[in-house]
Amino acid sequence: MVASKPLPAASDFSKLLVALVKMKQHSVALHLFDRMLERDAPVNFYTFNIAIDCFCHVNRVDFAFAILGSLVKRGIRPNVVTFSTLIKSLFLEGKVAEAQKLFLKLLREKICDLDEVTYLIVINSLCKAGHTLRARDLLMILEKGRCKPNIKPYSTVIDSLCMDRMVDDALQIFSKLAEKGMSADVVTYSSLLHVDAYCKEGLLKDAEDVFKSMRQLNVQPDVITYNALIDGYCLLGDMKKALEVFDSAVGMGLKPNIVTYSSLMNGYCKRGNVNEAWRLFLEIPCKGLEHTVVSYSTMMQGLFRVGRFTDGFKLFEEMQAQKLSPNIMTCSILLEGLCRAGRITEAFSFLRMMKGKGFSPDTVSYNIVIEGLCNHNKLDRAMHLFNELPSKDLQPDIITFTILIGALCEEGKMQDAKDLLIRMEKSGCLPNSVTYNVFVQGFLKRNEPHDAIPLLEEMKRRGFSLDATTFTMFLDHLQVEGQDGMLFKEVKKLVPKGV
Repeated sequence: MVASKPLPAASDFSKLLVALVKMKQHSVALHLFDRMLERDAPVNFYTFNIAIDCFCHVNRVDFAFAILGSLVKRGIRPNVVTFSTLIKSLFLEGKVAEAQKLFLKLLREKICDLDEVTYLIVINSLCKAGHTLRARDLLMILEKGRCKPNIKPYSTVIDSLCMDRMVDDALQIFSKLAEKGMSADVVTYSSLLHVDAYCKEGLLKDAEDVFKSMRQLNVQPDVITYNALIDGYCLLGDMKKALEVFDSAVGMGLKPNIVTYSSLMNGYCKRGNVNEAWRLFLEIPCKGLEHTVVSYSTMMQGLFRVGRFTDGFKLFEEMQAQKLSPNIMTCSILLEGLCRAGRITEAFSFLRMMKGKGFSPDTVSYNIVIEGLCNHNKLDRAMHLFNELPSKDLQPDIITFTILIGALCEEGKMQDAKDLLIRMEKSGCLPNSVTYNVFVQGFLKRNEPHDAIPLLEEMKRRGFSLDATTFTMFLDHLQVEGQDGMLFKEVKKLVPKGV
């Protein structure tokens, strides 16, 4: 086409470019575009927009902006599609500040008429990049503009706030939707029912209220909404309530899916009722559903935690036979199972093999093996693995340090435990209540309660209290010493709540 005389019309070139884009041949389309410019082939607004889109697809947003400059020089006015493409590409390349700056410039200078699609791109991208509060603030700015956002950006921000456990902020936005003349849809309600957030904040009652509001406003909950509530009750171990919601969903004519069953299995496993979880596991194929990595992993973990190691390992083999590839969660569960079964050498080998299987072991994976080594009197190997972490581009977390401090205390290496606590703080990983309680218990087991007083003072300064186990251990020592000594005064300041 480029070599033909006379040259075809710009619309013909645009059709060819569109065809190449649909085939995902973005580089070929860009090569054709370059040839068109070299031959002074006719180009129009659509041709330039296609080229900008192609450069964005090949992660060259800098070239896309160069094309934008050429577009303006030719007197062609870019539209909302042009700028939406550029903004989206900036976000995808991690250039969040530049994307937001461009959007606000368009908004402020009214360079083009922004639409709801652009709003959603920006809000969604900010939330995905972890800038939920920026997205919320931007939503507030958009509310004051001429083109008001529709329900979708609100649902996105509500969803992200709940995921970040800022439930109160999410509820505040939700409560004002009616004032703006908007009706929340099932997506908005399902976002609010991120029960993991509610459970962590102790607000499951609020989730129930949201669910009731849906019914009262004739917004029909879907299976995703029901799953959220079921999962919340399962996380709290309230299987009676979980089953009531399950029965309600079935009564509404909804078909429970694999996520529903996986949540119920997890709830039963958390309560130690592995037999009931196993019954559900076997029932899943009978319901016309296929097992997933999550359902297998959930059942494996339940079996391992009640000591049914053989059944758990068989299930892992079955999962592989079903051509289901394990994920990092499955690998961690398998490591935990091997360690609990006392098969430490195999766990150690599996940890080394994970990278060859396409997984990069994370700190959680190492913590499992480190704890397994400590529990089986292999502290030296555990410390060696701990010291390896920086070379793996991993940093020990509070769990890693607490495991090792506890193990050092068990072996009576109190000075080494103190040194590790200092190292922990220097690394920027501050000990928590669990760390201090573990350390204090180490002194009590060695009948050295007075050596724990500096730790008790530090706990007081940081607002921590003794846990029930540590407090009970102290009672024996206090009965001998009486209520007049320094030890009693320090322990009294740290009495756990409810005692």
